[in-house]
Amino acid sequence: MKAYLSVLLTLLISPAFAQQDINVLIKSAKQKMALVNDYEALGRMKTNVAFLKVPVATVKVYFKKPNRLKVKSEKGVSFIPKGAVSINMGSVLTDEQFTVIDAGTDKVNGVAVRVAKLLPADDNSDVVLSTLYIEEATALIRKAKTTTRENGSFELEMTYSKYASYGLPDKIVFSFNTKDYKLPKGVTFDFDDGSTPAPVDKAKGKKGRAEITFSSYVINKGVDDAVFK
Repeated sequence: MKAYLSVLLTLLISPAFAQQDINVLIKSAKQKMALVNDYEALGRMKTNVAFLKVPVATVKVYFKKPNRLKVKSEKGVSFIPKGAVSINMGSVLTDEQFTVIDAGTDKVNGVAVRVAKLLPADDNSDVVLSTLYIEEATALIRKAKTTTRENGSFELEMTYSKYASYGLPDKIVFSFNTKDYKLPKGVTFDFDDGSTPAPVDKAKGKKGRAEITFSSYVINKGVDDAVFK
């Protein structure tokens, strides 16, 4: 029995079974994303909003530290809420004033992840709660859920490949609820039932989903401030 307990204890404390402290894991994720000062990314965006026809568009995404983000579409309309700054998860982790809660483990598309809940220390912060699903082996954020005061709730799923060393995804799936934020005035889309264009406000309350598949990044080559005006 003593030998059995000794072997069991050895297994439990061995590196294969040990888990990182959740704060250490978040720090590792931050360090990876801190390698990116700015980027310009080219991609294709597919938007799916109930009852609306939004064409697939070529987009350019610009980012500059600490949290400046711009999505430009060839179609002139980018149907992504204001809270889309979360497309760069580094912006979520920029403010170190938050309390981290270890929420255990989970899986995202078959990948084992640690779950961390971030509660901002500032009571006036627009972000109420962020939940990060982090792959422990790579310190990559595979999924994130963010709840805000002004712009509703958002969910992102990230797929990584060529740019994983920078913490930059090759694909983002961005989900949101259209009723939770203000849509641009005067914007119209065609309805799927073939009717004439109507104000997009009529579609409020429907679920929205945007997928951006990136074909290339230009990283740390400088982005002009004028891009964000």
